[in-house]
Amino acid sequence: MIEILTPPRVALARETGALVAEILATMRRRTTVGTNLLDIDDWTRTMIAEAGAESCYVDYEPSFGRGPFGHYICTGVNDAVLHGRPYDATVADGDLLSLDLAVSLGGVAADAAVSFIVGESRPAESVALIEVTERALAAGIAAARPGARIGDLSHAIGTVLGEAGYAINTDFGGHGIGSTMHQDPHVPNAGRAGRGFPLRPGMLLALEPWVMADTDELVVDDDGWTLRSATGSRTAHTEHTIAITDDGAEILTLPR
Repeated sequence: MIEILTPPRVALARETGALVAEILATMRRRTTVGTNLLDIDDWTRTMIAEAGAESCYVDYEPSFGRGPFGHYICTGVNDAVLHGRPYDATVADGDLLSLDLAVSLGGVAADAAVSFIVGESRPAESVALIEVTERALAAGIAAARPGARIGDLSHAIGTVLGEAGYAINTDFGGHGIGSTMHQDPHVPNAGRAGRGFPLRPGMLLALEPWVMADTDELVVDDDGWTLRSATGSRTAHTEHTIAITDDGAEILTLPR
């Protein structure tokens, strides 16, 4: 089902998006060399509860995971790119950390992800991975307007990633969002322009370019959730929730 939100529910989505952005910004600020991934999860749990919101992750039990996720935020370190399940480990200087968060507030969900480098080191490969996902996301958002099609967004994202030399995995990508976290349509990170469902005002989409340095093949970690690059190479993941408006796309998960 593709959900079209009424203007009052889009307004609620703005509040949810602002909360997601605030939590991610806080987690990024608080994460330093030596921070434990379980502490990030606990800080996130506290902020969600204090806001009167609900986690979209803790009880999430899709077919591609092993049982309920059981945590409040995804934490992917270095070669872990998607669905990173927090565990008892600390981050080191130069680690590339991806944080992915979805919450529901007032019955409307929002979803976003950010990748950044911990500490003072700036490995060139990690910088390039983060930068290309951010540029690809910006291209996808720029293509989002009423009458455009899902394929236009996928093509815009995939063009940036492909021209930078990265292989693209389309098994996981962006998605519709609204009263639930994951909805139709699927928005792959590569596609053909002019194809797919036409965009309409009131649609919410979570766009999420992600790449791995030297492969498009994923492997599943022993926890049954965390997806890693098959070669052990570094990875990055960037995401925003947008609302389709009469004038184009409104980014809901930017910090206020």
